[in-house]
Amino acid sequence: MLTFLGLDSFDQLYASIPDAVALRRDLQLPKALSEFEVIDVMADYAAMNHPSNRDLVCFAGGGSYDHDIASVTSSIGSRSEFVTAYTPYQPEVAQGVLQGLFEFQSMVSRISGLGISNASLYDGASALVEAINLGCVKTKRSRVVISGGINPNWREVAETFAKGPGHEIEIAPIGPDGATIWPTNLDGVALFVVGYPNFLGFVEDLEAVRGLASSAGALMVVAYDPIAISLLRSPGSYGADIAIAEGQPLGIPLSFGGPYLGLFSVSNELVRFLPGRLVGETLDMNGKRAYVTTLRAREQDIRREKASSNVCTNQTLMAIWAAIQLTWLGKSGFLDVGRSCLSSRVYLERRLVSEGLTTIETRLPSFREFPVRLKKRASTVIDEMHPLGFLAGVALEGSLAIDNFEGDLLIALTEKRTRTEIDRYVGALVEVIR
Repeated sequence: MLTFLGLDSFDQLYASIPDAVALRRDLQLPKALSEFEVIDVMADYAAMNHPSNRDLVCFAGGGSYDHDIASVTSSIGSRSEFVTAYTPYQPEVAQGVLQGLFEFQSMVSRISGLGISNASLYDGASALVEAINLGCVKTKRSRVVISGGINPNWREVAETFAKGPGHEIEIAPIGPDGATIWPTNLDGVALFVVGYPNFLGFVEDLEAVRGLASSAGALMVVAYDPIAISLLRSPGSYGADIAIAEGQPLGIPLSFGGPYLGLFSVSNELVRFLPGRLVGETLDMNGKRAYVTTLRAREQDIRREKASSNVCTNQTLMAIWAAIQLTWLGKSGFLDVGRSCLSSRVYLERRLVSEGLTTIETRLPSFREFPVRLKKRASTVIDEMHPLGFLAGVALEGSLAIDNFEGDLLIALTEKRTRTEIDRYVGALVEVIR
């Protein structure tokens, strides 16, 4: 290699690396381990985890939720036909995966209320990034107004992405009532992004946001909780142009670092701007129903310079899991999950009030998540609740701080939380606070 490059030594090869960052010594690595020794080491690391399904009762949310996953979901989703890195570009050998993705797209479109959904993106944050890219390309504008009620981690990803193409990210603050305070100057806005419910769990007025977007000639992006749509109107019914979501609640385990699942839907008018893979239904040469990837000219591996997005893969396996989970639940089961989340949230709020642990007053309704202002900081409460067997919630501190709610505890409920667990949780909170 050095000869081919016309160099005499590795020092010449690495000469461009600044001395300030170059490592001029040997790597200090431990001795090599055998396979069984590595397994023992990794098992010790794994034992340090405290899974919500074993050690801790989970009341944390903030974008990832402790939902039940049907046995059929993990069983079918773990079949070797699905657990593969193969990209289904050859329909003649991939009809099973392609049909699964087609059904996934159809279900996501029914939930979002929009006509077209892709075959998934990496996660909710990447879906936000792609929505921003689509909106700026479509409107030929660069100003993006994002509600402060969008997941702070998502916003951080969006702000990092925006540095490349030069998009102007503007964060609209959250008021004391939990609602977004939108700017009055709407000049040059490409899109508005609103949470539904927002990161605090509050359901904002989407009709008002639709009015803002229409008056500004901008697109409306709704970042929704898919489980909430079991009880709430769909984003499409409010006139959303783009709907994005984190699909983890749809049958995907809680995992630090994922893999998770990005949901992305658009109105029919925006199909040519849609990022990522799209599966369509057609007829084969024998007149039988068949599934293929379609509108491929949008993808970067076909026309990189004119592609609608640089994303070139997705979360096929997680999409299959979500499709299986939704199929298993059915319409009535999906509704039951939403009702259970809502009733548990109402019960917990009432228990907190009865014990004198006051929840934050707001005029906005909530679905399954809400912030609580306690006599101690949230991070302290979480630490002290851990030995009592609870993952108490998410601390709205540091990078997760929200205007007017800094230091509060964000609590989430799912269908897995029983009345007994909620009563125990409230009792532990009283013990910790008092």
